[in-house]
This record gives sequence, C-alpha cells and structure tokens, in this order.
Amino acid sequence: MDFLAWLEHTGFATWVRESPSMFAYPGILFLHTVGLGFLVGTNLVVDLRLLGFASEAPLAPLEGFFPVMWAGFWINATSGTALLIADATTKFANPVFFTKMALVALSVINMVLIRRKVLRAPGAATGLVPTAGKVLAITSIILWAGAITAGRLMAYLGPVSGAPGLFNR
Repeated sequence: MDFLAWLEHTGFATWVRESPSMFAYPGILFLHTVGLGFLVGTNLVVDLRLLGFASEAPLAPLEGFFPVMWAGFWINATSGTALLIADATTKFANPVFFTKMALVALSVINMVLIRRKVLRAPGAATGLVPTAGKVLAITSIILWAGAITAGRLMAYLGPVSGAPGLFNR
C-alpha cells in the first residue's frame, strides 16, 4: 500500500485527479471510452459475423479489424493506467477492479484465439464458421459485456474514492 500511496501522490496523479484542464481526468476518461468503443465495437462486428450475421460477407477481410482492435486496446491500457495511478489505493482495494482486469485479460486471449483458430484457419476461405468459432464469438460477447459492467460497477461497489474507510454497498 505504501507504493500505491506514493504513486497516487506523484505530480502526474495529482494533475490527473485535480487539474481543471480538459486534458486531465475528463480527457483521459474520454480517451478510455473511445478506446473501448474501437476495441469492443470492432470485436463485436467480428463476433456477429461469426454468429451468422452478414453471412454473405467473407471472413478474410475481418482480419483488417485487428489493427483497430489493438489500437483501441493500447489506448485503453494507457488511459486506464493513468486513471489507475490517480486513484491507486482505492482501485487496488476494490475486488471489482480485479474482476474487470481478469475479464479484460480473458477477452483479449479470446480475441487472439478467434484470429488464430477461426480467421486464419484453413477453412476460413469457405466463409463457413466452425462451431468452435461460434462458441468463441459468444464467449467474446459475454466476456466484454462483463468487463464493461465491472468497470462501471467500480464506481458503485467497494471503497469510495477520496474517503478512506467508506464503502459503497
């Protein structure tokens, strides 16, 4: 906890948390939301295609979404780290934060599996999606929905930011 308290009191963390600048907390939170939109939005397009929507569309062009997904991921990782640093002691004391991080990690692993096992599979040129691909797509939707939900619940469950000892119920 000492390291987290130190981190939270660095100049950068104080700026993120307390600056009236639109580039501080509001701007970083906006970037986090935009990154999430790119990451999960493009992921959802791939998932829906694998589940049979727009089945006339070939699978191969879906590979083009992965650079967008990875860009969204890195925007989220960077902005999320900045938000975490600004409130490290509260976030690390919140079990919902670890649930969110686990769901994000599983979602990214699932995303990689879809690319390797479905989109780059020998049968992908046929446009037919194997059952395993459909299971991965459903899993992807569930995992990302869980990660987003956990992220939102962090504001309502666990310790209250800036009020040591207080907990949301």
